[in-house]
Amino acid sequence: MKRLNYFAVILLTGFLLPAGFCHAEVRLPQLISDGMVLQRDVRLNIWGWASPGEKVSLRFKGKTFRTKAGAEGKWMVTMPAIRAGGPYEMDISAGNHIVLHNILVGDVWFCAGQSNMVIPMERVKERYPEEISQANYPEIRNFFVPTAADVRRVHDDLPPGLWKAATPVNVMGFGAVSYFFAKKIYQKYHIPIGIINSSVGGTPAEAWTSAEGLTSFPSYANRLQQFKDTVFMRLATHPAIAKVNPLTAQDKGLNGPVPWFSAAYMPVGWHPFWLPGYWADQGIKGLNGIVWFRKEIDLPASVSNAGAKLFMGRIVDADQVYVNGVLAGSTTYQYPPRRYVIPKGLLKPGKNLIVIKVVNESGKGGFVPDKPYYLDMESQQIDLRGDWQYKVGQAFAPAQQEKPPLVMQNEPSGLYNTMVAPVINFAVKGVLWYQGEANTAKAGEYQFLLPALIADWRAKWGQPDMPFIYAQLPGFMEVQYLPSESQWAELRQGQLKTLTVPKTGMAVAIDAGEWNDIHPTNKRAVGERLALEAQRVAYSDRNTVTSGPVYQSARKEKNRIVISFSSVGGGLIAKGGTELAQFAVAGADRQFVWARAIIEGDKVIVWNDELKDPLYVRYGWANNPEGANLYNKEGLPASPFTTEDP
Repeated sequence: MKRLNYFAVILLTGFLLPAGFCHAEVRLPQLISDGMVLQRDVRLNIWGWASPGEKVSLRFKGKTFRTKAGAEGKWMVTMPAIRAGGPYEMDISAGNHIVLHNILVGDVWFCAGQSNMVIPMERVKERYPEEISQANYPEIRNFFVPTAADVRRVHDDLPPGLWKAATPVNVMGFGAVSYFFAKKIYQKYHIPIGIINSSVGGTPAEAWTSAEGLTSFPSYANRLQQFKDTVFMRLATHPAIAKVNPLTAQDKGLNGPVPWFSAAYMPVGWHPFWLPGYWADQGIKGLNGIVWFRKEIDLPASVSNAGAKLFMGRIVDADQVYVNGVLAGSTTYQYPPRRYVIPKGLLKPGKNLIVIKVVNESGKGGFVPDKPYYLDMESQQIDLRGDWQYKVGQAFAPAQQEKPPLVMQNEPSGLYNTMVAPVINFAVKGVLWYQGEANTAKAGEYQFLLPALIADWRAKWGQPDMPFIYAQLPGFMEVQYLPSESQWAELRQGQLKTLTVPKTGMAVAIDAGEWNDIHPTNKRAVGERLALEAQRVAYSDRNTVTSGPVYQSARKEKNRIVISFSSVGGGLIAKGGTELAQFAVAGADRQFVWARAIIEGDKVIVWNDELKDPLYVRYGWANNPEGANLYNKEGLPASPFTTEDP
């Protein structure tokens, strides 16, 4: 009996052993899959995992390559350079057999950064309806990397993802900037284009840099050392507990006899509100909480069977929108545009009621100005701007928050480890980078941090001259009408200085921003300007003007300063008028005042009659330098700059 039980235990243990202890099937990384685009004209790595010592055979384009998995179960095959073309199939055999289909060979671009690289075509579909409907480019492929972060270790593979070809359906999930870039490059060179979009909103550059790349930054190097301390990590990752003072009331809009969104509710004690706007500017000071808004509109008889779409701009922070007492849509945070589909039959002839519950936890709550607010029906549009009513449903008591838990996607190397390192073996043509907003609080550091990231990635990829093309921050926030200091301008200067790094290119986007939206919709201009710079940096195009004017040098002539530029193209112009705007000068005290500026040939002469000894010039030095109008004749804007010493 004991003998029988012994064998039973052995048999059961065999079934329960992890796969690694048995003959394991060959496994491939996420990027090496159906529909992938491989980089042309360079040696290619194909890699994966299998049982230690297992033989692996790979067949591609009539050639067979053989290798064996190492002691840790990893294997890699390096293939010789291949010209652009396809589609091809790839056979991989070990203990199992994998066939990959529809493989193209062309140029692969690694696209990274924060939210403006993430923003998909779906978010800008109202601006580019024809681009979406005509997006039939089977040789443009996109691999979107899901968000993952880890400060503790470097990951071997990406989170699950798929290569998708550009079609009207698929393109809605493509990053808008990267799509317009890829389309421009594809139409220029007629080769397959692969996009690996690895980007996460609100993340700083140091999160995308490896531990080795941050050794010259003591604060980040010290932080990385903390991550090696298990006690620190256990405390840092423990959820913070919010200590909130007891609320004196619940949301009155939901706890009365009739909810405020109901068509049966009779409003009492509501106050006038002009929409769009923030409630802090219209009589509700310092309130974080829940505010309800309502408006009645009259609709014609033709709406009986009509569907509609409700555009409510952007709302800070979260909202629930009710139409005639029915929830039409909701959004949980401030950045997405509010676009809610109203089903047929919900609207009716005569009076219709729109009620919006807005929840705000910090800052100014309400409706962002200069955004679309209207009801779009099949036959007409109803403007919803103007008089509304509001009533406070709940005021939140001040919250006392303990130190927040560690957010790995915002920490040094937290995203490099998970969303860059697993790509390193995959050959790429170059990098597109759109990031910087999250680093403006320490803007002066960016002139060192961005070159460090570039050097780090080039070293990891083993490509010392890998093209690195990046977008300069666009204009954002309220216009200031006097010369002033600006962290956004300082960070742009750091981006401008990075052009001294070989094989880099910068797309100036100062005119592609929106004062009230950190996610401007003019993604075509940014993507296409990135593509122009890629033509120069990555494709050695010396015949095309790929950039607007870039500050080169300054010299003083009496009470005037003469500014020289590169990338003047066909000549400098003042776009939209005869006078240049957004130039300022200062003397030794660095107190800047507005200046006059004129174009003379490929130079700009700057002065202020009241300043006899000018030393410094700034152009476009503001968060949102409205009216900055120095361009070249090719229609490309000049980069903002300062002539001050570093």
